[in-house]
Amino acid sequence: MIINYAHRGASGTYPENTMLSFEKAFELGASGIETDVQMTSDGVLVLIHDERVDRTTDRIGFVKDYTYNDIRKLDAGSWLSDEFQNQRIPSFEELLIFMKGNNLFLNLELKSNIIQYPYIEKKVIETIYKYDMADRTILSSFNHYSMVKCKEIDKNIKIGLLYMSGLYRPEHYAKFVGAEALHPYFYSLNEEIIRGIKSEGILINTFTVNDEKYMEMFIDSGIDGIITNYPEKLYKLLGV
Repeated sequence: MIINYAHRGASGTYPENTMLSFEKAFELGASGIETDVQMTSDGVLVLIHDERVDRTTDRIGFVKDYTYNDIRKLDAGSWLSDEFQNQRIPSFEELLIFMKGNNLFLNLELKSNIIQYPYIEKKVIETIYKYDMADRTILSSFNHYSMVKCKEIDKNIKIGLLYMSGLYRPEHYAKFVGAEALHPYFYSLNEEIIRGIKSEGILINTFTVNDEKYMEMFIDSGIDGIITNYPEKLYKLLGV
């Protein structure tokens, strides 16, 4: 089964990393949610891609400098369209409460490579277990030290290593790190690389695939997950 991961929700149509985007992704046929977690100044886990709020809200500044109460006051929808005015930056727990009512998988990217959030790995893992979501969750990051730290905290938690390109024999690297999955940028994959990864039993979840011709190619290759801004396109191609 190929997991149809909605990238920041149905972000091709709705404001990314909002509850509206996640809910619409589910309605449009996604079987998984991909999102990004950061931390407020008072230690609350929130879902936003950028380290700064400038691009996707009506304010400026770093996520880490906002309290949770203050970050909830930001408009996270109007940047895309006035019809999405007053969408909010959700907490991680808000998403997990939503996911408890369905069977979606979660691909959670820890944004711990530019800003080193203290104890974010521990907080994330504790919250996943609080909502009994460990069996449906994979953690990922471009910061592979962070992923190793997750394994040190809990050897049973699943991790995926994000990378752009140029990783030689990525299946061997994944084995060395102890990762269950690789999360490569889709341009870095070809048939030979996919075969090599799959030969070692490593999962492949590739990002961010929005063109149907590439979706079809990866479906045929038998990879495990496709991360897309348009889950409705992938849903139609998968024929589920």
